[in-house]
Amino acid sequence: MSKKINIKIIAAELGVSPSTVSKALKDSHEIGRETREKIQAFAKLYNYKPNSLALSLRNQKTMNIGVIIPQITHHFFTRVISGIESVANQKDYNLMICVSKDLHEKEVKNVEMLTNGSVDGLIVSIANETLEKGEFSHFQRLVDEDFPLVFFDRVAPNLKGDKVIVDDETGGYNAGKHLIEKGKNRLAIITTPEHVTVGVMRERGFKKALDEQNKYYNQNYVIRVEEKFDIEKQIDQLFQLKEIPDGIFAVNETYAAIAMKCTMKRGMQIPRDMAVIGFTDGVISKLTTPTMTTIAQHGYNMGNKTAELVLQRIDEKENEKLPYQTVVIQTNVVEREST
Repeated sequence: MSKKINIKIIAAELGVSPSTVSKALKDSHEIGRETREKIQAFAKLYNYKPNSLALSLRNQKTMNIGVIIPQITHHFFTRVISGIESVANQKDYNLMICVSKDLHEKEVKNVEMLTNGSVDGLIVSIANETLEKGEFSHFQRLVDEDFPLVFFDRVAPNLKGDKVIVDDETGGYNAGKHLIEKGKNRLAIITTPEHVTVGVMRERGFKKALDEQNKYYNQNYVIRVEEKFDIEKQIDQLFQLKEIPDGIFAVNETYAAIAMKCTMKRGMQIPRDMAVIGFTDGVISKLTTPTMTTIAQHGYNMGNKTAELVLQRIDEKENEKLPYQTVVIQTNVVEREST
């Protein structure tokens, strides 16, 4: 078979309809398993590849979704991307991923580049610097144009659009409650600057847990990390106090791991002298010694839901516009050796 293969040729060779071939190649369960496997094996044998350009022209779509994340090194964002890709690929969409490095200007350039005809929809976790500046005009333009746009994790509270967020407040509350249940009384928090919404919400929940148990919320035990400076030096301030805390909640696993390092450098035992709980439940949490208790935020599920929302926006018609949605992903405590 020297002729270039396509869906019609596969259909004719196997005695089925072109639509059956198309569905089988997408692994649709509308087609019986035996037929599906036969079609897929035939396509693989003759190295069939769908013509993505023809598909996009037929649908007047690029078949691409843009994703802008603040950092690529964070395990949480890699899990979200995996969740997005899983759903997008089922609909024959590819991802174009950009990293803002938490810089406003780079984020603006990412948005301009991706939305200049390169993608059908955009998924964004907002850069720290953008949140600090409160400058969202590059997103407002997309909202005004009804461009399919979904925010996740880091969002701007007053900016319209679909959003997928973690229940950060409940996560912070459960972290504080967990430390109290472990018999800890002098509780500290390592968090973000106040312009980062996720840190604010996690701190709010943490404080609520302390208030319920009549625990003093000591401002000396609050470290707001500025990442452009030495993080370990900032966290180590807790260990220079006259009365060192005996429990720490860190709003991400990196801060928690550094807190554990500072604890052990002082010759203190974890969790006897200091209990530590982080937030994310990524690779770091499992590899620390001792292993780290964390609040799991289920990044993969967040990615799934984010992709579903942006695809829904891409496919909706002008007269079918749905109200904006905010989807909240629940968290849970994953207890390990650090508490």
